Amino acid sequence: MRVVSSVAMTATDVHRTIEALWRMESARLIAAMARRVRDVGLAEELAQDALVSALEQWPAAGIPDNPAAWLMTTAKNRAIDQLRRRRMLEGKHALLGHELEREQQLSAGSIEACAEDVIGDDLLRLIFIACHPVLSTEARTALTLKLIGGLSTAEIARAFLVPEATLAQRLVRAKRVLAEREVPFELPRREQLGARLASVLEVIYLIFNEGYSATAGADWMRPALCEEALRIGRILAELAPGESEVHGLVSLMEIQASRLRARVGADGEPVLLMEQNRALWDRLLIHRGLLALARGERLGERRGTYLLQAAIAACHARAATATDTDWVNITALYDELARLTGSPVVELNRAVAVAMAYGPAAGLALTQPLVDGGALESYHLLPSVRADLLAKLGRYEEARDEFERAAQLTQNMREQELLKNRAAACRRARVS
Repeated sequence: MRVVSSVAMTATDVHRTIEALWRMESARLIAAMARRVRDVGLAEELAQDALVSALEQWPAAGIPDNPAAWLMTTAKNRAIDQLRRRRMLEGKHALLGHELEREQQLSAGSIEACAEDVIGDDLLRLIFIACHPVLSTEARTALTLKLIGGLSTAEIARAFLVPEATLAQRLVRAKRVLAEREVPFELPRREQLGARLASVLEVIYLIFNEGYSATAGADWMRPALCEEALRIGRILAELAPGESEVHGLVSLMEIQASRLRARVGADGEPVLLMEQNRALWDRLLIHRGLLALARGERLGERRGTYLLQAAIAACHARAATATDTDWVNITALYDELARLTGSPVVELNRAVAVAMAYGPAAGLALTQPLVDGGALESYHLLPSVRADLLAKLGRYEEARDEFERAAQLTQNMREQELLKNRAAACRRARVS
């Protein structure tokens, strides 16, 4: 029997409570149903049906003492109803129907029995499915935020500055691809785990980075995306505690998120790392990040890309002032990261570290092969870095040209404004 909360609440209060509960529990609910019905799209529909039932019933009847279990039971019952209604008696569908009916019989008279499911494995499976390599990067990102983050289609569309209809079509196509390819609702086999985990981490960090440095639009940052990525990363770290790179990514995001308040000025203008007020850095997030870094390094594996980036972030976090930064150590870490990845973006960051440790001329020399190679031709941070180093060397006219080129390449209006202002400063410095 359902026990109703005795606390008097208005309908508005109940709706707010349901919204908060959905954000916290929807991923677990969808994951549990996906294991039972073997279809992510159907699982999401069943979970949303349960949500609608809660919105209809709870304002009048009150909130159950175990609302998560109530939603789970309702979703299971909806699944049974659908299976019976469609008369899915052949093969897999008959088996699924029997499994669901058996669960209903076992849990009859005890709603709390639904909470005894092994949620962790289900949720981990759902994360791997949402980030499955058969999907495009855009689809993986959207599906992860929808299924794991619990965000609405409208919220995701706003975050990535795309029309809601476009985002909705992307989600529909993603679920169709998963169904057509018959992607199994199971954890990857050992030989597949490395590649599949890399895809998951890539998606989580892509979400975080879009929040940390928005690629387009009027805002320098979108902190809500950082928070969602960090939340999903923390979940993953608890579900996969033996994976060092998971802890590395969580550490990196914790430490970078600690700077969010210091990254914008009073009018929303960007504030670069070396100019930030470090008193505004969140010490709790830094502490959590350093703990996650130590946890990953204790696993004794060779440091991967996320652990190395986290170690670099930790060097910044440990420096009380910008001048205290251990740039020699950061350079050594970038050397290791560059050998591991061969990434031109890493090489650009390495050039910045070398410039800080050994002088702007040394750093500028390292950027020339990147210019000649052409891989970063449309990447606005290459001319931005070169402009900064040229300005430090007193080569203001060249620096101005590079800042103006960087401003043309970026689509973020706040960053455009910053780069144009720096170009103007170089123009004034050259004249004086």
